[in-house]
Amino acid sequence: MNEKLKIDIVSDVVCPWCTIGYKRLEKAITELGIQDEVEIEWQPFELNPNMPVEGQNVNEHITEKYGSTTEQQNESKQMMTEAGAELGFKFDYFDEMRMVNTFDAHVLLEYAKDFGKQTELKMRLTASFFSERKDVSKRDILKKALLDVGLNADEGMAKLDNEDARNEVRTKQNYWKTLGVNSVPTIVFNRKSAVTGAQPVANFKQVLSELLKEHQTA
Repeated sequence: MNEKLKIDIVSDVVCPWCTIGYKRLEKAITELGIQDEVEIEWQPFELNPNMPVEGQNVNEHITEKYGSTTEQQNESKQMMTEAGAELGFKFDYFDEMRMVNTFDAHVLLEYAKDFGKQTELKMRLTASFFSERKDVSKRDILKKALLDVGLNADEGMAKLDNEDARNEVRTKQNYWKTLGVNSVPTIVFNRKSAVTGAQPVANFKQVLSELLKEHQTA
């Protein structure tokens, strides 16, 4: 029995291109019929580690961080909405949308990994934020996400006040930063090679096919 191809996805819950990138990767995996030959693990990255509790209006935030004009932002949102729709994901941008702190979400994603529910929780949180206008920094929203994917909500929420669990996320964040990961999504294959950004499905299929071939002959 060959070992599975390990895929680490360094990303944030509130990163639209991370969602598009994953959905394209997922499509490539499905079209190649290799679901049983790969293993995905999500790695923590905070786009805005210093985001205060109250968050910040998304439009203001993007202008402040990237210097984008309103017109540029609207074009970008349209592009992401269309890309998401093609992949069966709904981006629902609205004027009062706020960028929020995601550290607690990453703590719960680490918890979910032990139960094989990491991808399910990741997609639940991403949908909560982008499709359902929910604040994924709030504990009631996080608790509901845990319940939605069939995890023990009380046990999971207790991790948010556990310093060891919080330090584990910080350690992982630092690990990927020291490797030079400074933009997301960064998708790492067998800890040897990586691609960044939401690559087209065809690119992912090519990369996966080549890697699996090497992997099987190794």
